[in-house]
Amino acid sequence: MSKLTIRSLAELEACVGQEMGVSGFHTITQEQINQFAAATLDFQWIHVDTERAQAESPFKATIAHGYLTVSLLPYLWQQIVTIENLKMQVNYEIESLRFNQAVTVNSQVRLRASLLSLANLRGIAKARLQVTLEILDSKKPAYTGIITFLYHFQE
Repeated sequence: MSKLTIRSLAELEACVGQEMGVSGFHTITQEQINQFAAATLDFQWIHVDTERAQAESPFKATIAHGYLTVSLLPYLWQQIVTIENLKMQVNYEIESLRFNQAVTVNSQVRLRASLLSLANLRGIAKARLQVTLEILDSKKPAYTGIITFLYHFQE
């Protein structure tokens, strides 16, 4: 897995229509699920009650919150691409997102991303990415979607 380095708006524009890469795998732990539950006040038993999930859940284990897996996008994206000469990066939009498969505790997930389009908004790059969160040993991804980041490049 080689990480791509982008140093300018022009270099980013050259990547339109290409797969940017794949991140490393990240293991979703029960501790991470519990911390996310505490941060979002979402304590639904299917996420935090391991004994009940084993007994009653169709997954036979707790599952990560869908939004926990979405919140990993910037972290996993930064494993694929380093964008230099930035003032700031902003999460701008989730245009389309479909949850396809639950992510059970201790699953390993990784991000696959392609740059669909890039718009130059007076020096701010609006990058639309096709993203897929893959689950190790699963044919179905956790989710697929289109997200947008804004990149404010240095002059």
